[in-house]
Amino acid sequence: MAMTADAPTVAPTTAAESPTTPQQDAGEQDARETAQRPAVQELPPRAEFGAPWIRSTGDLAWKLIGIGLAVALALYVVSLVQLVFVALFLALVFTTVLLPLGDLYDRVMPRGLAMAASLLTAVLAVGGLVTYVVSSVVSRWEELATEFGTGLTDLAELLTGNPLLAGLGTPSEWLADGGAWLQANAGDYVGTAAESAGSIAEGATAVVLAIFCTVFFLTQGGRMWQWVLSLVPADRHDRWQAAASAGWTAFSGFTRGMFFVALADGVLAGVFLSVVGVPLALPLSVVVFLGAFVPMIGPVAAIVISALVALAAKGPVLALVVLIGMIVVAQIDANVLQPLITGKQVSLHPVVMALVVAGGSVLGGLLGAVVAVPLTAVTWAVISTLRKKALTLAPTLAPTLAPTLAPTQAAAQGAAPAHEAD
Repeated sequence: MAMTADAPTVAPTTAAESPTTPQQDAGEQDARETAQRPAVQELPPRAEFGAPWIRSTGDLAWKLIGIGLAVALALYVVSLVQLVFVALFLALVFTTVLLPLGDLYDRVMPRGLAMAASLLTAVLAVGGLVTYVVSSVVSRWEELATEFGTGLTDLAELLTGNPLLAGLGTPSEWLADGGAWLQANAGDYVGTAAESAGSIAEGATAVVLAIFCTVFFLTQGGRMWQWVLSLVPADRHDRWQAAASAGWTAFSGFTRGMFFVALADGVLAGVFLSVVGVPLALPLSVVVFLGAFVPMIGPVAAIVISALVALAAKGPVLALVVLIGMIVVAQIDANVLQPLITGKQVSLHPVVMALVVAGGSVLGGLLGAVVAVPLTAVTWAVISTLRKKALTLAPTLAPTLAPTLAPTQAAAQGAAPAHEAD
């Protein structure tokens, strides 16, 4: 069948159309949406308030406020668990004293047995000193009691013959007035005695808990520290280890300083009491040595005991000389030996130590005065070590971070001209 001239014909395409993929369609759709989206105008740079030194001072002030709030919170928490804090502090002190001895024993016996032997040695040493003092006093008790009565009589005659004290009455009247005052205030003293008994019970509990913790610190201290490190990311183990070592060195230095100061106090007191002719000079020097480990209370008790022994043995004049001399020894301890010896051990200036002790006593009383120096020394050692670590790591990390930061910086620099061209 022939085709007519009017039959429609289909013209062939001159070029074949390339097929499109779904990904290309989606990209074109996103490009159209981006083109239709209104341009986002960049905000002008924020105006800086004040001079640069004002901004830096404000930043420092906020940081100091944050540190002050953290310290206040820490002190509040410690006040809530004061018994536990005291026990932990004593346990750390006992550990620093016994650990070198335990390491010495560890050379010839197992670790656990060596630490037990060091603890037993410390108990025997302290018990031997106390036994020596008690036995020395007991051996001369009758003589001292007789001389003490004679000394009180001489003191009463001396006070009665003083015209400045004549208007105050006689010693018998003083004793009568004192007895009446005690009877009138007996109720208050009963309450005070009950509070003192409660404080003594808390102190005994703290000592027992401290000894219990010391045993585990000596025998399992390494494993306990490894457990703490396991809670820290592995890349920070070196920094934590360095900071802990620095803090432990500072705390150990504080304990060594306490021992050296107590030894110096005992030697000074023994020499002074021997020179003035007080009996039991060597046992009294041991009392001064042991009392130096109990801040504020121990030195005062040693002074009173020495003065009473001098009064019993030689009379009121020598007792007054001993009282003045022992006060001078105590002042040398507080104002010379403590800042120089302990300050050198913990790497703190004597002025800093004096201010720290004063501030600790104001904030926490006796406990604050005791723990102020070691806490400050440990904190300063840890901060200094972390700062040195950060300065050491900064040059090492710079080449590592440079390839990562370079593309970002280049993109940021190239974005500005492109934005200006738009």
